[in-house]
Amino acid sequence: MEVTRFDPKDVLNLPDNPGVYRFFNEEGTLIYVGKAKSLKKRVSSYFNKQAGINRKTRRLVSEIKAIEVTLVNSEFDALLLENNLIKQNQPRYNILLKDDKTFPYVCVSNERFPRIYSTRKFIPSDGTYFGPFASVKAMNNVLRLINSLFTLRTCRFDLSEENISKGKFKVCLEYHIGNCKGPCEGLQTEEDYLKDVDQAMNILKGNLSIPKQYFKEHMAEAAQKLEFENAQKFKDKLELVDRFQSKSVVVSPKIADMDVFTIVSDEKWAFVNYLRIKNGTINLSQTSELKKKLEESDEEILALMIIDLKDKFQSSAKEVLTNKEIELETQNFKLIQPQIGDKKKLIELSLKNALFAKKEKYSSLENVKDKGNRVLKQLQSDLSLKELPTHIECFDNSNIQGTNPVASMVCFKMGRPSKKDYRHFKIKTVVGPDDFGSMNEVVGRRYKRLIEENLPLPKLIVIDGGKGQLSAACDALKGLNLYGEIPIIGIAKRLEELYFPEDSFPIHIDKKSESLRLIQKLRDEAHRFAITFHRDQRSKNSFNFELEEVKGLGKATVDKLLKEFRTMSKIESASKEELEDIIGKAKTQIVLNHFKQKKEAK
Repeated sequence: MEVTRFDPKDVLNLPDNPGVYRFFNEEGTLIYVGKAKSLKKRVSSYFNKQAGINRKTRRLVSEIKAIEVTLVNSEFDALLLENNLIKQNQPRYNILLKDDKTFPYVCVSNERFPRIYSTRKFIPSDGTYFGPFASVKAMNNVLRLINSLFTLRTCRFDLSEENISKGKFKVCLEYHIGNCKGPCEGLQTEEDYLKDVDQAMNILKGNLSIPKQYFKEHMAEAAQKLEFENAQKFKDKLELVDRFQSKSVVVSPKIADMDVFTIVSDEKWAFVNYLRIKNGTINLSQTSELKKKLEESDEEILALMIIDLKDKFQSSAKEVLTNKEIELETQNFKLIQPQIGDKKKLIELSLKNALFAKKEKYSSLENVKDKGNRVLKQLQSDLSLKELPTHIECFDNSNIQGTNPVASMVCFKMGRPSKKDYRHFKIKTVVGPDDFGSMNEVVGRRYKRLIEENLPLPKLIVIDGGKGQLSAACDALKGLNLYGEIPIIGIAKRLEELYFPEDSFPIHIDKKSESLRLIQKLRDEAHRFAITFHRDQRSKNSFNFELEEVKGLGKATVDKLLKEFRTMSKIESASKEELEDIIGKAKTQIVLNHFKQKKEAK
């Protein structure tokens, strides 16, 4: 497959063939991957229909600086390539598709006397894998059935002919309680053991009719030989398989192997349900939740998810039922949109699962919103506020050992962090470790700027500190004629006491109160944000103080070292080769000589 790059102004020169296109921004970062039956028509539509496309797509188009295209043989090949590229690169404007490595598998090992076990690692060379299983419970039920029906080993011994003949192993408790027939001591032949493994693999494949027939034949054979105890054992195993099968959702014995995909969506989210049918039984149900990026159509999303989920769950079904008409020519499977009969009922069942997932999603979002409102209402009551504190800002200082004084402000909206509104402050007007003066400066700077830019003021201000810091912050508000307009409190670190301005006695909120936990969360976040910034400043200044004084090293060289190593200890411990890669041989020698003289001086 040949990859060709184009400039956006040359989109009309793109080939009129199926393929995959990739958009890159000014930094050369891949921002979108798409497929097309005709690359020329599809890609040019982004630039020719600006009036008819949505805001997000217009923003995408404004960032496109280069286009790469890859020609393929068919639209289905384009869909496969698009799916792989999205997984590998996770472009900003694509729906997120991830190779989920957390789903468990069942592995039948390649060893002599194979083991059957669950694992989350997929290593094809280790054995034959079944799954992945969307439900751990479902996987464990299958393993429990297999362990109840067959006497398979659980040990990790290397049961080679040589090891067994040398008598290297002894039977364990599993043999004595009847769960293993002792192949480790040669008490069971490999041929007899593999018969159980074959039947277990049929169960893992969903072919329950084969082990049922196997147990029926052995039960009849034992009864004919008047071995009634053995006959009863096979009968019990047959009943176990029947009970397991009865717990599965039986669709229709007339329906063989097929996949069912349905989608429901709105402006923001899409929910895709996948049912896997094996021998007339549903043996897997999985609903995927996807956040839309560019108002993608249901048909586009469903086509992508069919490829993704069939690959993820290793389905080889040749028939795929959907609730949307998808124009996709492929010899791998047939797409059907049933209108009547059992297949239509399968679509309805799958849709019911997708609709349930959508309902649960919005219920959980409502619960989060309700919880936020409840906490804010509790905080309003505890602090006797006139308005609901939907916008809270919290300040903290950091000047460890009196160096590099900085401050931070964090912002919570509707009880949740609004990180785009966080701010750092370098202290400009205060000399030395003066917490009160620093607090006065940063609070004054913050709200002076909000007033000048006509931006909304918070409904509550929280100061990390006791009466002194709170008083300094109040003085800053007075200078801006905001004192009394915005509620402000201080939180003392030692006893978690809350102080109001000009109030000699603190107020105490129940330690288990959600409103106090919200204030503590604000305080802790402001402290973390301030400490991180202070640490960065301290590291940066330690570089500048020492290295900028070295003859032959300019600011540009120091900045390169700062960007790469961040701390003085790391630059001192860096190897000569590492330094040369960053600043070249000559500058490296100057740095090494400086550190050598520094050590000798000590």
